[in-house]
Amino acid sequence: VQLVESGGGLVQPGGSLRLSCTASGFTFKDYHMAWARQALGKERELVAAIENFGVGRLHANPVKGRFTISRDNVESTVYLQMDNLKPEDTAVYYCGAVRRWSDIRTMKNYEYWGLGTQVTVSS
Repeated sequence: VQLVESGGGLVQPGGSLRLSCTASGFTFKDYHMAWARQALGKERELVAAIENFGVGRLHANPVKGRFTISRDNVESTVYLQMDNLKPEDTAVYYCGAVRRWSDIRTMKNYEYWGLGTQVTVSS
């Protein structure tokens, strides 16, 4: 099983990034997918989540209106479009897979996690 994130980097405030996470080794369409982030010295927090067939989506309050999660079940990939980035968005962003939607906010209940990609927002 692998979840491989890409697309992170250094961006100025107000800029945009698009993160991608490609899955392999499990049946992607059977899992709800999420992006979480962990800033230095803080706990991992949910950023956005999407149901297995993409109908239901959830975005955390700090990113509503700026970030958008989407998925492509043919390509086994989940995306996070991040616009109007702020310095407080600086963190390592992780892609996760979970079987039950009721577990979406409980990080320890995720079945799989990627290794993360660093996003730094700074001028």
